[in-house]
Amino acid sequence: MKYKNRILIDRVAQHTFKLTGYLVLALLGGIFGMLLYNAISFFLEVKPLDFLTGREWNPTAATPTYGILPLIVSTTIVAFGAMVIAIPLGIGTAAYISEYASPKVKNILKPLIEMLAAIPSVVIGFLGIVLVGPKIASLTDLPNGLNALNGSLLLAIMALPTIITISEDAIHAIPKTYREGSYALGASKWQTLIKITIPAAAPGIIAAVMLGLGRAIGETMTVLMATGNAALFPEDFFDSVKTITATIAIEMGEVPFQTTHYFALFAIAIVLFFMTLIANLVGEYFINRFRKYHAA
Repeated sequence: MKYKNRILIDRVAQHTFKLTGYLVLALLGGIFGMLLYNAISFFLEVKPLDFLTGREWNPTAATPTYGILPLIVSTTIVAFGAMVIAIPLGIGTAAYISEYASPKVKNILKPLIEMLAAIPSVVIGFLGIVLVGPKIASLTDLPNGLNALNGSLLLAIMALPTIITISEDAIHAIPKTYREGSYALGASKWQTLIKITIPAAAPGIIAAVMLGLGRAIGETMTVLMATGNAALFPEDFFDSVKTITATIAIEMGEVPFQTTHYFALFAIAIVLFFMTLIANLVGEYFINRFRKYHAA
């Protein structure tokens, strides 16, 4: 009797977990379907090529223009700048925690880094307005510091917990035999870290970077508050920019329902969906490769 009950419980649990998995896929498919349905209504009026390559976004003008290229470039500049800052800081911190920090220091640093991820994005955006922005303005002699550089600095802070945590796990997971073999050949700890440990952990570190990039691309409130929201084609990091996420957040609440402008925001969301999806798929690919590598 107990054996039959155990089998029944196992089957119920199996079907329950399968149902939850299918439910998540259904939700994702429903979101994508909703975005695609509304985006198609937009592309019936505006050519996709004109939409993707147009250099002006001004849907409220007398003659509306729906060129998303400045928004894509702005999003890319801000995310790229964030990664330039976050990657060396994140990997360096992960290497220190894994290879150099004492157990006491490690037990303090890891929770603090995880707490950094819990700071609301609106708080980080507020700090960008009242602290980082004025400092950038004073150093660069600009009228204000609400620009791509400000957004990159703030997004770097937000991406650091993801990069540090996953990179530290990847470095820590490298077998001790790799290090011992390097030490036996006369290499120092630094040489072993640079030439043996980090290259061996490269798939996991790349996954951390790609997931951090996905976080930076998809962030809304911080860039909305700190980048100036000028829908112009940016020339450098000191220009005010308007990212894709900020555009959707600002304009969706004001746009008339089921107009061309309304449907254009769904088309923008489709582009953002694929940008973040690609970043996360690349990250997942390297995570799976890292797992298979160590399983072998």
